[in-house]
Amino acid sequence: MANLSLKHIYKVYPNGAKAVNDFNMQIADKEFIVFVGPSGCGKSTTLRMIAGLEEITAGELKIGDAVVNGMEPKDRDIAMVFQNYALYPHMSIFENIAFGLRMRKVPDVKRYKKDDDKGHKAGEPVLDKNGKEIPIMRKYTKQELAERVNEAAEILGITEYLKRKPKEMSGGQRQRVALGRAIVRQPKVMLLDEPLSNLDAKLRTQMRSEIVKLHKKLQTTFIYVTHDQVEAMTMGTRIVVMKDGFVKQIDTPKNLYKYPANKFVAGFIGTPQMNFFEGTLKKDGDKVAIEFAGSDAKIAVPYEMLSKTTPQYLDGTKKVYIGLRAEDITLDAEKVAKSAAKIKVRISHSEELGTETLVYGDIDMNGDGFAETGTRVIIKAGGFKEIAADTVCEAALDISAIHLFDYETEESIMPRIPEYNYLDCEVVSGKLKFLGNTLDLPPAIRCEDGKGELLIPVGAVKLNGPIKAEVTAGERINGQTLLTLRVGDGRLYALADGEAESGGASIGLDFKKIILRVGRTEIAPMPEVNGLNGTFAADKGADGAKKFCLVIDGEKFCAPEQVYTKMFAATTGRKVYNSAYRYEWSPYDFAVTDNGLSAKVLETLDYGEEKFIKCAVGEEILYVKADSVSGDEVRLTPDAGKVSVVESERQIRIL
Repeated sequence: MANLSLKHIYKVYPNGAKAVNDFNMQIADKEFIVFVGPSGCGKSTTLRMIAGLEEITAGELKIGDAVVNGMEPKDRDIAMVFQNYALYPHMSIFENIAFGLRMRKVPDVKRYKKDDDKGHKAGEPVLDKNGKEIPIMRKYTKQELAERVNEAAEILGITEYLKRKPKEMSGGQRQRVALGRAIVRQPKVMLLDEPLSNLDAKLRTQMRSEIVKLHKKLQTTFIYVTHDQVEAMTMGTRIVVMKDGFVKQIDTPKNLYKYPANKFVAGFIGTPQMNFFEGTLKKDGDKVAIEFAGSDAKIAVPYEMLSKTTPQYLDGTKKVYIGLRAEDITLDAEKVAKSAAKIKVRISHSEELGTETLVYGDIDMNGDGFAETGTRVIIKAGGFKEIAADTVCEAALDISAIHLFDYETEESIMPRIPEYNYLDCEVVSGKLKFLGNTLDLPPAIRCEDGKGELLIPVGAVKLNGPIKAEVTAGERINGQTLLTLRVGDGRLYALADGEAESGGASIGLDFKKIILRVGRTEIAPMPEVNGLNGTFAADKGADGAKKFCLVIDGEKFCAPEQVYTKMFAATTGRKVYNSAYRYEWSPYDFAVTDNGLSAKVLETLDYGEEKFIKCAVGEEILYVKADSVSGDEVRLTPDAGKVSVVESERQIRIL
């Protein structure tokens, strides 16, 4: 049993093709993780890198506490079940299961084979001259083999088949044998690469339950690869959805269904596929008008229902994808009569599935309802629903279940943790007024007077400060708590590490993160990342010892071991010293020193509690935490131990 850590894992082939891009994940002991996605998305490649069957181009893979990048597959203490059973037809089931153990050895100590005249007994450990046991590797005994095989066979329910040959067994039974060959080794991690794809639909359903039951019995870590989203949703404790080598989302089955992070996940997870319409959003006071492109459909909903929407999409000019699942649209006359969000649908056809009926139609009265267009709609109705073709009906939309995605990037613009709090504000004589509160703007923010917009990132709301607030709700999301705060007559979202407690609170703002728009003035947030181009070199220290350095603008900065070892590992077969790199640091990772990078001071930014300098190193602009500096030039030394590294040519993040 073991946990796994995958950090910045890449698989890049010699022709430059990236099969896996920047895969990051922490897998806890005993989890059941499912990799799912279409063919060619990189899920099997990732599994094979974990197994050691594919070389990792860059990144760090840990099983338990050990880094296993260069470790042979046989030494990783993992077991793998493949798509084809790969059973030996001439061997019995017992021998097929035992074969792997016969090839392996078990650690033990050297023992006396028989009694001798010096008082040593048979089976007693042999000691060296220091009185320590002598370690050896030995083969499994017949008794140990039989015990292991019989235990695995009992777990899988195939004890009575151990004397048979594979050809005498059904597909499901052969699959159990393949599983038995893996679990008999009692590995830390079980890897399963589409093990059910060769079975018929009924047997797949049965074997899904068997594998879930097996996971509960073995209490070990399972990583399972499939292209079937039904398998993923019914088996995994967490699911990794992949596309074109990228991880699109990692979450529980429930959260993937309810809170998809992008249009691909929204469409891939769930049957039938989510309805996607093209349209625009326009905020007008406390209402948002939603217009559906390609049709006359238009609804108005309270802004409160779309309050997590990224603000720049609410001006009515940016096209978005509007997503609604089939069960969130209804033709039920009673629900339609009560709904304030209704659109007209021209019915084309339906599919009766017994317990429910899928009704197909189009919100464009000239659409045919068959082609997958931006106006076609699928509605899930209960029982048998007979509606004549070409009938025009009213359908009610459940806006509480709406999903919104950027038209270009297809990323969610209504994330579970909103990016910004979007507020009206006013600036008067250096003071910021919003939600009935007045705060002094720090000297770094120079803004003209007038009314405007204030965008406060959720992470910029500090849980201490001069503003009185009330915690009205808390939602635990991926290890953080999203707080809903009532401030005056308005609402703010904030993040906390612990559990939420309702009641009074005091909050403040991290002014260096806010966006303020008043008149012709727009105050942008201070960048959180400084980037510098450089190379990598070997050098000799004062003591003559070899050291490795980050080279930036002619200056050398000694890299600690945890940095240069990963840089060498990521450039296997390439010339690490001839590669170009992008080095990145936060504003807090630089020190003003007597030597280092020469920087021209452009501006001092005083945010009240913190002060920074804006400076130039060549053509690069840096923001550095500094309480006070004198003169127009400074020397900066970055902390090489906190660097983030990107190999420029292949765009591989190494650290």
